[in-house]
Amino acid sequence: MIFNKIFLSIRKNKVVYFITNYSRELIPNKLYQKTLRRKILSSNNYDLHYLNSRLKYYNKLSYQKELGENAVLLSEMNKIKGPSAYYFDTREHTRYFKQSLKANFLFKDVIHIPDVPTLQKSRPVGNNNENAVILKMDKNRHFFFVKDPYQFTQKKDILIGRGSISAPNSPQPHRVRFMEKYFEHPLCDLGQVNKVGGNPAWLKPKISIIDHLEYKFILSLEGNDVATNLKWIMSSNSIAVMPEPTYETWFMEGTLIADFHFICIKKDYSDLEEKLRYYIDHPIEAQKIVTNANTYVKQFLDNKLEDLISILVLQKYFHYTGQLSDPI
Repeated sequence: MIFNKIFLSIRKNKVVYFITNYSRELIPNKLYQKTLRRKILSSNNYDLHYLNSRLKYYNKLSYQKELGENAVLLSEMNKIKGPSAYYFDTREHTRYFKQSLKANFLFKDVIHIPDVPTLQKSRPVGNNNENAVILKMDKNRHFFFVKDPYQFTQKKDILIGRGSISAPNSPQPHRVRFMEKYFEHPLCDLGQVNKVGGNPAWLKPKISIIDHLEYKFILSLEGNDVATNLKWIMSSNSIAVMPEPTYETWFMEGTLIADFHFICIKKDYSDLEEKLRYYIDHPIEAQKIVTNANTYVKQFLDNKLEDLISILVLQKYFHYTGQLSDPI
């Protein structure tokens, strides 16, 4: 238990993350660019059908498109406003390409589809979103997984939920509605962690991820875009409880299946108690969801594959914006 807490602390440590990325900045781009061909040829080491399915999911461009007048040179990415984690996570793979290439970037939570092909972290789930090309951004915050010390049957029959509720500049009325409906419900342990904004009556201390894992059910409501905690919940032996996702990232939230990968509740949350009681009374069905979620997560654990797909997404982007001749 103590080891798990220490590991997660190191994994999420921003100092370690930034030291690593600033160190990478010292390595000349040419050293990366010399390995690009070898990286792409490594595609042959994987299931090409699977590889292509993920590539097409993240980058849906299928014909030549104009970049628009605001595109930025890769060599000038550091001038883009936004959290530095977005820059570092994007730069990790754009440096494999000539820095004279251009792209549009959105370094923030994104809930709209841009007018021109753009590299971004998130987008609305659905069709006609091909201009929103997904990269694995802000991954230190979003993409970490856990080793759960508990089996599902050892956990408490409670839905645990801690989150920011109606914080300044982030009203999130859907989270407010959930708290109003279930804050005092006996099957729920809910709390607001932000001290400014929201409802002071809902305030509770933050708890660690490891402490969350003592509970069978973990609330995973979307925030500004996707739910940050969904990835680590699905790697655990607890079950994410949420409505159908409306936004997606590199985790491909739009491919998740209701009551197969997570417990799906209605958008108005009216069936929460019914769903919780069902899975409390049917532990075998609940365990199937845990197993399915764990299996889904495994596809993101091969770092070499993740790097390769990122590079292929970029190569396809540069091709369909008329900057590279080699098609995917």
